[in-house]
Amino acid sequence: MSDATANLPPGVQLLGREWLGFDGAGQALIRFQAQPAFTNRHGTVQGGFLAAMLDSATGICALAKLSPDLTVVTRSLDTRFLKPAAVGSITARAPMIEQTKRDMVVQAELVDAEGITVADATARLRIIAKK
Repeated sequence: MSDATANLPPGVQLLGREWLGFDGAGQALIRFQAQPAFTNRHGTVQGGFLAAMLDSATGICALAKLSPDLTVVTRSLDTRFLKPAAVGSITARAPMIEQTKRDMVVQAELVDAEGITVADATARLRIIAKK
């Protein structure tokens, strides 16, 4: 897990991703920092940034569950935007739902600083060997 949290790709750095660990229920907890530059014409966080946060959260949750010689790629990300999201801290809660030898399903929800769920997603991920 340290490799996935230490070597952050530029897009993840832009999102301000911070690994918080697992809660008592086994959900991965990840915090993001939504910047003013992420806003749309309504002054709320544009949906593409929320989708990127959900993709990042489901991926890092999957990596935390796998051995270091494996990684995942996203096959699909079914996303729902539920409420407007404000600039600031957004926390993802991501439980792994299902795993086979080749695939994983991870869900994630994004919760704003007020405790309101602003978006959620289900990711279908392919497990592959690291190159």
